[in-house]
This record gives sequence, C-alpha cells and structure tokens, in this order.
Amino acid sequence: QVQLIESGGGLVQAGGSLRLSCAASARTFSSDSMAWFRQAPGKEREFVALINRSGRSTAYADSVKGRFTISRNNAENTVYLQMNNLKPEDTAVYYCAAGPISTSWTQYVYWGQGTQVTVSS
Repeated sequence: QVQLIESGGGLVQAGGSLRLSCAASARTFSSDSMAWFRQAPGKEREFVALINRSGRSTAYADSVKGRFTISRNNAENTVYLQMNNLKPEDTAVYYCAAGPISTSWTQYVYWGQGTQVTVSS
C-alpha cells in the first residue's frame, strides 16, 4: 500500500513562511518523482512544484518561483516544500503526489490527504 502523509500546514500572515513535509512509503519514494499541487475553494487543482528521483531537477509554477523551494531527503523518504513570502492567494489545500515527471495532476496516481495552508492579509 502506497502512503503519502503531509504535514506542516497552518495559518500564517502574509509575508510569513511555512514548511510542508510529505512522508512517503519506501516503495513510492525510491522510484517516483514527487510533486506538490494545491487546490483553492472553487478552483481546479494546480501544479506548484516537482522534483525528480535524484533531487537534481526541479520545476515550479510561475506563481511561486523565487518564493517556494522543493527538496527531498531520500534517506528519510520525505519531500519538503519551503514556502516563503506567502501571499493570501497561496491559500489552498496542498497535496503531495508521487508519479512520473509531469505538471499535470491527472498523471499522478498516488496522493496524500492534503494539508490546509491559510494566509491572512
């Protein structure tokens, strides 16, 4: 059974920072690229960031480039999303996903349960 468990969400003021974590089962982590997506109320799920298996290649949505950093620790089967200079428009449920390298959420099979991030103005 593949499991992805996110943590680290919460309420923060605009300009603040949060660090999301996603703990994955070993079978998932050793073979898959990892990504973060987010979904705000009434909106479609959107790509945030991805990282390949080795961690040497990353990609970001334009809206978060320069503010968010994705990283992974393969020894601990964990992927992180460091979010700095948060804005109210970053408010959403953030999901961790495992699968092929893709910015399309439809390509990912394994998902976590999501963690809420709320940024107040």
